[in-house]
Amino acid sequence: MTKQQLRIGTRASKLALTQAGHMRDRIALAVPGGDVALTHITTSGDRIQDRLLTEIGGKGLFTQEIEEALLSGRIDCAVHSLKDMPAESPPGLVIAAIPEREDPRDAILSPLYDSIDALPPGARLGTASLRRQTQARHRRPDIVIVPLRGNVDTRIAKLEAGEADAILLAMSGLNRLGLGHLPRGFIDPVDCPPAPGQGALAIQTREADADAPWLAALKHRPTTLAVAAERGALAALEGSCRTAIGAYARLDGRKLLLIVEALTPDGARRFRREEEVDVGGDDGEIAARDLGLRLGETVRDEGGEALLG
Repeated sequence: MTKQQLRIGTRASKLALTQAGHMRDRIALAVPGGDVALTHITTSGDRIQDRLLTEIGGKGLFTQEIEEALLSGRIDCAVHSLKDMPAESPPGLVIAAIPEREDPRDAILSPLYDSIDALPPGARLGTASLRRQTQARHRRPDIVIVPLRGNVDTRIAKLEAGEADAILLAMSGLNRLGLGHLPRGFIDPVDCPPAPGQGALAIQTREADADAPWLAALKHRPTTLAVAAERGALAALEGSCRTAIGAYARLDGRKLLLIVEALTPDGARRFRREEEVDVGGDDGEIAARDLGLRLGETVRDEGGEALLG
């Protein structure tokens, strides 16, 4: 790491820059000298907008180029949306800090409707997320899914142009962009768990820099415990954009309650488990991840090949 300046790698989308800018300001307060700069990196996931992620390689397309820059020393750390990160980091890299989580729920944007149940028969629901598609189809097999990629502004513009009757977006992103007033309704995260890690950011570094003193100011233990459980389930289910996985953990004192589900690609069948564990000890993060792994393995074994279509 250079002594003169700490370089943060980030995607160049409006949301990514907003998130990274907020982290830059916090990091600048913790780094001696406060000299911190953003490095914009265009990923394959940003460049390819005309196909679904399931067709072009999955969620790692949003992190690969940034991680390559980190491994090569062109940047010193990276800010990612945790839900976009594969279950495991490449060799030599680690998630060194997880700040406090934003709202993890999915939000419903629509001119007329405030819930999936309120949509009329045959309504068009816009989303590119396999998880959101299958969860919606599980509840409403009659709705028509409209594949919708692009940044937040692009998706909202498509809704306003009449390309869908409703769209689903992460509430965390809307809040960070100052658009928290737009949703008409929300998806209950207990009924329909969000993507593992949704609403949380990850500060990724090289292994050698994982204990840098400035990282301590960014860590939020309740969020770290929750996403450890959710990403444990992700790892067990070998989750990528080809697998419809939801996981939601919430802390109640020393207890962490985790819900894990996976659905068949058509949404017809859902496999779901929930359990709690004590995470109040020094090994709380390990206990949380072990719970996620165990529930994820149970769901995987029950769903089997059906989860892959």
